[in-house]
Amino acid sequence: MFLIEITIGILANSTALIADSLDMLADASVYGIGIYAVGKSILHKAKAAQISGYFQLLLGVIILIDITRRLFLGSEPISSLMIGMGFIALVANVACLMIIRNHKNDEVHMRASWIFSANDVIANMGVIIAGVLVVWLDNRVPDLVIGCIMSIVVLRGAWMILKDAKQEVQKGKVGDPL
Repeated sequence: MFLIEITIGILANSTALIADSLDMLADASVYGIGIYAVGKSILHKAKAAQISGYFQLLLGVIILIDITRRLFLGSEPISSLMIGMGFIALVANVACLMIIRNHKNDEVHMRASWIFSANDVIANMGVIIAGVLVVWLDNRVPDLVIGCIMSIVVLRGAWMILKDAKQEVQKGKVGDPL
């Protein structure tokens, strides 16, 4: 899904779609790390969540760099591609949320997966809204604004994951054998 969305994002010249695709890449990484952590100690699960959090932090910064670049160099987002890809990604992410909803309050690595997927649903709705506003206003600003909001959501998610993982690491060092 990441490769399709980033390709469409580049073709659509859309910060919001590119940001959403990077968030999709982060999700795939988190799920892989989460699967790795199954059956491991609390400390391993917390470390897996930390890796996920730092990866999401990196992606948030990359999104901000892209927004800054587009502010100075300009962009002409193609709204129809934004709306179509945003809808396809929304369907995929809602399906992921449905799959993991029963585990959203489980161990730290599953909470991280839930946060990533919930952020993606928000981001997908943002892409769709940005696409509608780009065509309605005939202006690129909604794409940049939604991209900026998405970077804030991504950075907030990173902070939540890292905070949660830090608490679990401290618990693991106190009572959980490796």
